Amino acid sequence: MKTLREPLAARRPANVTVMSLDDGGEIDLDEVLAGLVREPKRLSPKLFYDARGSELFNAICKTEAYYPTRTERGILTSHAEAIAQAVGPDCVVFEFGPGDMSKVRLLLPRLLPSAYVGIDIAKAQLITAAETLAFEYPWLEVFAVCADFGVELAGQLPLPPGRRRVVFFPGSTIGNFEPDDARAFLGLLARMVGADGGAIVGVDFQKHTALLDRAYNDPEGLTRAFNLNVLTRLNREVGADFDERRFQHHAFYNESLQRVEMYLVSMVSQVVPLAGRPIRFAAGESIHTENSYKYTPQSFAALASEAGFAAHRLWTDARDYFGLSFLSGA
Repeated sequence: MKTLREPLAARRPANVTVMSLDDGGEIDLDEVLAGLVREPKRLSPKLFYDARGSELFNAICKTEAYYPTRTERGILTSHAEAIAQAVGPDCVVFEFGPGDMSKVRLLLPRLLPSAYVGIDIAKAQLITAAETLAFEYPWLEVFAVCADFGVELAGQLPLPPGRRRVVFFPGSTIGNFEPDDARAFLGLLARMVGADGGAIVGVDFQKHTALLDRAYNDPEGLTRAFNLNVLTRLNREVGADFDERRFQHHAFYNESLQRVEMYLVSMVSQVVPLAGRPIRFAAGESIHTENSYKYTPQSFAALASEAGFAAHRLWTDARDYFGLSFLSGA
């Protein structure tokens, strides 16, 4: 098992601890090569979240077209008291992929947890957000852990003993997993929180195709830039030679599979060098970069049950666009 280490920080708040896996946030070149030589080509959505990608995603969340963020924030604001009552006080909150940690702020004054653990691969943003949170909530022990979602961390952190564990997983990120992987990840969370813990999970619901297509093709072009930034990152970090001008962003809702699919499409026939390997593209050939599955309340409840959670409560908006589900341990 890889060890965690804490770097030095001259002016870090006393109530924040920063830890990282040895290779946290680094590109797995073998995984990239395997994805680009297969048919069809594919890249992991983990590659989106370098510093620039995180900045672009935060900007996407503020656009009019991208409804999930403002809808979820409305649910958190309207139902914060009920969510806090379901969770209970003095727990340890684990948030996977916290971004700027703005959503958990809507719950903290009512939840009053004993500790907060933010877990993300976007290290620079994670540290900045954790330090800001620690300054704003001096009574809260804050841990920033640079790691992938699949790592079980609870036993490796110096947390208060005997506290209930609750995972906060907002933003519909669960939809980025293939269904079997989503079930496996929820199963990991169920084991992590145990019988007396729980998880608050954001879920994007099925809706009109036009609304979904627009959300992932915003008029400002931010999602396009977010998608293409993957190529810029590969150029910078692993010595690839992609020309962004030769690729275009393509996203659409696949109704039969109930998911939004996102691609980078080669506009011309070309060969791109990557780590000494020629990666060949035919004109019109695509790289699949992300899926975002859309659930119904019933289908997500079934998935959570299969993963080992005993029961769930659901809070949603007036249009049933989005839901926050509290899953309780078995």
